[in-house]
Amino acid sequence: MDLPLDGVTVIEVGQALAGPLAGAVLADMGADVIKVEKPDGGDDARLWGPPYGPDGVTSLYFHGQNRSKRSITLDLKKPEDIEALHKLCETADILIQNLRPGVVDEIGIGPEAMLARHPRLIYCSIWAFGFEGPLKMKPGFDPLLQAYGGMMSVTGQADGPPTFCGASVNDKATGLFVTIGALAALRWRERTGKGCLIDSSLFETAAFWVEGQINNYLSTGDVAKRHGTGAAVIVPYQTFETADRPLCLAAGNDRFFARSAKVLGHPEWAEDPRFAKAGDRVRNKAALIPLIAAAFLTKPRDHWLAALDAVGVPSGPVNDIAEVTESEQMAAVGLLRELPEGGPKIVNLPLSFNRRRPFPRRPAPRVGQHNREILGRD
Repeated sequence: MDLPLDGVTVIEVGQALAGPLAGAVLADMGADVIKVEKPDGGDDARLWGPPYGPDGVTSLYFHGQNRSKRSITLDLKKPEDIEALHKLCETADILIQNLRPGVVDEIGIGPEAMLARHPRLIYCSIWAFGFEGPLKMKPGFDPLLQAYGGMMSVTGQADGPPTFCGASVNDKATGLFVTIGALAALRWRERTGKGCLIDSSLFETAAFWVEGQINNYLSTGDVAKRHGTGAAVIVPYQTFETADRPLCLAAGNDRFFARSAKVLGHPEWAEDPRFAKAGDRVRNKAALIPLIAAAFLTKPRDHWLAALDAVGVPSGPVNDIAEVTESEQMAAVGLLRELPEGGPKIVNLPLSFNRRRPFPRRPAPRVGQHNREILGRD
């Protein structure tokens, strides 16, 4: 398959998730991604198990984020290995780094030094808290930024504690933002002939996720609260228990609410001045939600989902991981695929080009597997 980034070379100097995920996305789209690892064990994420991949020692997590890459080992405390990195950057297009804040400047591969020597390079830095400010040198992982960035304060039940989102949303989204920035910078370089410095951080991403709540606070002074599975400005827009299993109802406008009310056997709700309009439902949420909840408890989930589907109201089951993995829709979109050479089956890139999904071209590499091929040494 001819891929959009064929011919683009990426140097990835990082570990864990945000940087490697950006590299994996670029690799899936055709870039040659050279992963630079430390000689003594490589990326720490290799050990983030169990479970492990087919070799029994490399974590499944690492396999998922490092597919289609080539691995070399460089000791970036050694001048000769720094020079080897410079040699690679002479023909590279993009460098991604998410080392601990300050490290790249300490060892002489910070953006100023690299762009001075390689002016066409697109240099991408991923920070925990950002490239400026009092916390710029503070390291951080996803849970810390979910807490500091306000995300946990609006996640969880209204009468419960702040809750951590189970997915690493800040790491992954920061990696995606860096990918977007790198692709835009490639276009910039086509026009100007110049490289670019791109900075992003988990903190900025966390703030982006709660931008609506921040914007509301700036306008009103009101601090957002937790709404469980519901939403602050759309009602009903949450999960409900049924006679057997929960479902999610997303009646995002007055039309959908009226249809939902009819399905639930209470068409009069759509005429009730407390509930007829979107703003009314938000203001009277405490009165409306118990009525809907009681109605849903009278019949099993499949009955309600079929009835809601029949009138076009957005709704769906609350799947666990096994259910979504084994669902017909997952099979239909073809998102899951085994890595080459007997690698584990993983979730692949959620993008298709001309209705064709790019799949990994090689499994995640062993530490330094491509030293001879790229560096001419073992």
